[in-house]
Amino acid sequence: MKDTPKSRRTRTRILEAATRLFAEIGYQGATNALIAEAAGLTRGAMLYHFATREDLLDAVIAHIQAERLALFDRAAADPPPGVDATGHAIAAYWRLLSEPPFVAFVELEAVARTDAAVRERIAWAQAAFDRVQLGSPFAAIAQAGQGPRLQASRDLARFLLEGLARANLTYEREGRVKNLIAVVDRAVRMLNRKGDVQELWPD
Repeated sequence: MKDTPKSRRTRTRILEAATRLFAEIGYQGATNALIAEAAGLTRGAMLYHFATREDLLDAVIAHIQAERLALFDRAAADPPPGVDATGHAIAAYWRLLSEPPFVAFVELEAVARTDAAVRERIAWAQAAFDRVQLGSPFAAIAQAGQGPRLQASRDLARFLLEGLARANLTYEREGRVKNLIAVVDRAVRMLNRKGDVQELWPD
């Protein structure tokens, strides 16, 4: 396959369509035929770029990873003057979790629980994203110096927000999410010994 600007644009269309469909209808539902259709291509044209499902999956994972990192970098920018860094970081990461690349990756992680091939293919991206968090500006949510306290503060915020994003809240979702994010914020401040927060729930 020739590596031309047109070929690269076509590959990008395919990868963007696959990412969107993984997020919207799931990995299993997003067949190669549907991805080709969403990209405006024939099945044969897509096979020219990705001969197998495995080839496509490897490329989509790399594409999703690049998109996640780009979104993360933009969201992790320094907060505007006067804006609380902890609150800014928590709100920014919460918004990221609803972006298609993040939703698509969560879908792949869910599939990976029972699909060894997918599990092996996404392992590098999981590890790389975890490492990126260590040195990112999102460390603002963990203003507690170095060491275990720093890591615990970051992990607390990250994994509670990710779990909340995946939670099936069937009623009063908006209010419950708002309350839980407030608790995450207060827990991080308590762990960081930041300010005078002493209780998880503001009475």
